[in-house]
Amino acid sequence: MSAGAIEIRGLRVLANVGVPEAERVHAQPLSIDLELTVDLEAAGRSDEVADTVDYGAVAIAVTDAVADAPVALLERVASLAADAVLDLDPRTEAVTVTITKLRPPIPRDVEATAVRLHRTRP
Repeated sequence: MSAGAIEIRGLRVLANVGVPEAERVHAQPLSIDLELTVDLEAAGRSDEVADTVDYGAVAIAVTDAVADAPVALLERVASLAADAVLDLDPRTEAVTVTITKLRPPIPRDVEATAVRLHRTRP
């Protein structure tokens, strides 16, 4: 087995996330980074998408999972994204998800806030 990583960086999603109710009513811009642990050996030899995890399908699954339901915490958004990735393809051994809120409503000069979650297949 040859472990490797598939990375998706800066997936932009609008999601209803935030502790104040107003943030759950109006969509907030998020940036999502994903790192999937995947055996890349077969795809490296065959040059066939069927031999790897389709990162386009991953981006769609994550977007669908996090954009649908209003939630309070970025931690919940990260959990939903991780579940979507692991449910999509059994060849994904683990996933690290970083959810960045691009316009956090806090009373200080902050560029962004983020949470990172790492989950392995049970």
